[in-house]
Amino acid sequence: MSNPQPARTYDDATHLLGKLWVWGMGLVLLMFPTAICVYYDAWPEATALLKGLLAIAPMYWAVGIIEVLTYVPMLGAGGSYLGFITGSLTMLKVPCTLAALERAKVKSGTQEGEAVATIAIAVSSIVALFIIFLGVLLIVPLTPILESPTLAPAFEQLLPALFGGLGVALIGRNWKIAVAPIVLMIALFVAMPQLTPSAAIFVPVAAGVAILAARLMYRKGWL
Repeated sequence: MSNPQPARTYDDATHLLGKLWVWGMGLVLLMFPTAICVYYDAWPEATALLKGLLAIAPMYWAVGIIEVLTYVPMLGAGGSYLGFITGSLTMLKVPCTLAALERAKVKSGTQEGEAVATIAIAVSSIVALFIIFLGVLLIVPLTPILESPTLAPAFEQLLPALFGGLGVALIGRNWKIAVAPIVLMIALFVAMPQLTPSAAIFVPVAAGVAILAARLMYRKGWL
């Protein structure tokens, strides 16, 4: 008599479904340009395509690796798969996750934290799709209002306001650890403003500085 197969655990199911969706979305993204090339019988030259990839691909690969190393421990398996599939991690999913973890009073890296992160990312994805749907319907009548000079300064401050609010909540937990990375990043971007477009690459640098500073202060008995 054969032994019954063990029941698939939550982690097993999460990784299986996550890999299927990630590879499936990648295939869907590649199908559109391929369909255009087939329909119009217009294929890019290999040399030109390679030159274009060499110009931009290294940056995207670097950012992709950095985001995985930085965000996966925070979001957990389920939240990471869902977040990377739906996109807008830095601008939407991570802030929503941090706010949810703060409200639920749970830590990332725990089972409770992973459940909260997954729910937060799922809800934010649904809300984002709903807002996009409304935006598509209302873009024509609202365009004159959204492009008015009166509202232009407000739209320029949306992202700083979002991360500023989250920063105050997180820095308030232990401001001593936040001093070193904040001072370093401000000094870096003031001295070399041309690095601002690639600011995402320096997220793990700031995280590493924070870890080293926390370790040093712990040894000194300052924490």
